[in-house]
Amino acid sequence: MKNNVQALVDKGEMLPLMEEFYTIQGEGYHKGTAAYFVRIGGCDVGCHWCDVKESWNAEIHPPTETSKIIDNAKKYSDTIVVTGGEPLTWDMTQLTKGLKSNGMQVHIETSGAYNLTGVWDWICLSPKKMKLPTNEIYDKANELKMIIYNKDDFRFAEEQAAKVNKDCILYLQPEWSKRDKVVPLIVDYVMANPKWKVSLQTHKYLNIP
Repeated sequence: MKNNVQALVDKGEMLPLMEEFYTIQGEGYHKGTAAYFVRIGGCDVGCHWCDVKESWNAEIHPPTETSKIIDNAKKYSDTIVVTGGEPLTWDMTQLTKGLKSNGMQVHIETSGAYNLTGVWDWICLSPKKMKLPTNEIYDKANELKMIIYNKDDFRFAEEQAAKVNKDCILYLQPEWSKRDKVVPLIVDYVMANPKWKVSLQTHKYLNIP
């Protein structure tokens, strides 16, 4: 990446954009809501079950002017979901400032592994064992989305739930490739521990992006 472009990326005036699309939010609290997704490239958390591994290498996703991303987003929806990759790899200040100045609700989906930048209306925190969240984001998370791949993930989920603020909504979501095996476990767990709710990737059942 050229030095002048790298400087703009470092300031958040350009971002490695993987894709952007208008669809229905499929997961968590806002499922069923029309939303414009902005997927930012770059992630070193390395979940082996990640379904967008092509997002990991930021170098293959072209640095795009943040102002252009904002202009595209405002054509479609007043709810914007910033996801990745791991969007907090980059400074989100300029992106969220521009989106909010256009009256949009701005959501983020993050592992929380990097410092929180930007101003958000909704923070979906999805911690990963390989690279834990920063302390700051636990206090600000609106929902905690724990991916259940095996039985040990219930233990990890409880560890993470003990760290978030009292108003944070708690979700257990089956990892897609293991859904037939873990859904019954999640159902039993939520019935025994009703502070948790079940989250499903409804967009995959609906066969939409």
